[in-house]
Amino acid sequence: MTYIQKGTTEYIKASLALFFGGFVTFAILYTTQPLLPIFAKEFHVSAASASLTVSASTGTLAVMMLIAASLSDRIGKKNVMMMSMLLTSMLAMAMAFSPNFLSLVLARTFLGMTAAGIPSLAMAYVAEEFHPAGIGKVMGLYISGTSIGGMAGRIVTGVLTDLFSWRTALFFIGAISLLLSMIFALILPTPRHSVKKPLNGKTALRAYAVHLRNKPLMALIALGFLFMGGFVTLYNYIGFLLSEPPYSFSQSVLGFLFIVYVFGSFSSVYMGRNADLHGHALVLSISVALTVLGAVVTLVPSIVVNIIGLSLFTFGFFGCHSIASAWIGERANVNKAQASSLYLLFYYLGSSLAGTAGGYFWTHFHWLGVITFIVALLLLSFPLIGYAQKQLE
Repeated sequence: MTYIQKGTTEYIKASLALFFGGFVTFAILYTTQPLLPIFAKEFHVSAASASLTVSASTGTLAVMMLIAASLSDRIGKKNVMMMSMLLTSMLAMAMAFSPNFLSLVLARTFLGMTAAGIPSLAMAYVAEEFHPAGIGKVMGLYISGTSIGGMAGRIVTGVLTDLFSWRTALFFIGAISLLLSMIFALILPTPRHSVKKPLNGKTALRAYAVHLRNKPLMALIALGFLFMGGFVTLYNYIGFLLSEPPYSFSQSVLGFLFIVYVFGSFSSVYMGRNADLHGHALVLSISVALTVLGAVVTLVPSIVVNIIGLSLFTFGFFGCHSIASAWIGERANVNKAQASSLYLLFYYLGSSLAGTAGGYFWTHFHWLGVITFIVALLLLSFPLIGYAQKQLE
């Protein structure tokens, strides 16, 4: 059995398919994020309650990824990812017809369940199917799809909401995602290095237990909670900050602020490649420091400086995610899908729990409280990186 080699047609198809997978999942998963101030006003709920339209999805997704990884052992990674994308796209379209806030949150909860297939398996697919020498770069390409999808979904949502309504915006994102999901199903190469196994609860638990006993690997896995917790918290509540005086930005302007995701698309590939060359721990620590600096810069009451801070924060975060993902994929010698799922379990629990908790800091301490909370989360990552470096490299 041979790996997917750079320069081949198969490489191009696989890379493009994975890019589409990341694009669709994140365009849908976070499409409600720029709409939180609108939901708070239209449905008369608090900022923390409005954030449930994001947290409900990521919370259920975190748990379902553990099931998706085990299910893939039975029916195959491509099949699970394909069904995940198609179902998520159709549910995203149906979500536009939610009659009230409760039904919207319930729809977002089910969406989290169906969306679990891509993030839980894409990392493992890359680790198993591509040549080991280029895993960092390919992982970066997949993650660049997540960043561009997140950016495009938020920008399009903002513009269409101003032109029509948030319902029109959500339906449109779902329809485009359905088209890309069909292309994904057609061009992604069938996995050759994974072996289908019977779906067995005890076998699945043993697969996770192997990683849970690996303390250095768990240190890396725990980073997902800190990174994503800080990232989602900032983007959840900056819309509230910028929709208030003295900014009072429209929904379209708030959506276009997410164009800074382009820095994440570049960072995921650039920092991933540098980690391959200079070592994971060093480049990961630099990425964390850049993320912290970007968060602090947003405290300056100037929209120009805020955009600079957002850009730096986003650049650093996607570097962190790309490097941590590749490091885990390389160091998990067995059950790579389960290792990836554990990392993403922590990653999306950070999105769900920290993202909602950030509402408390916004309500009681405004933007300074939000940034203090984010910086505290990120600083906790340094001792975990140091421990992993000492034990693994």
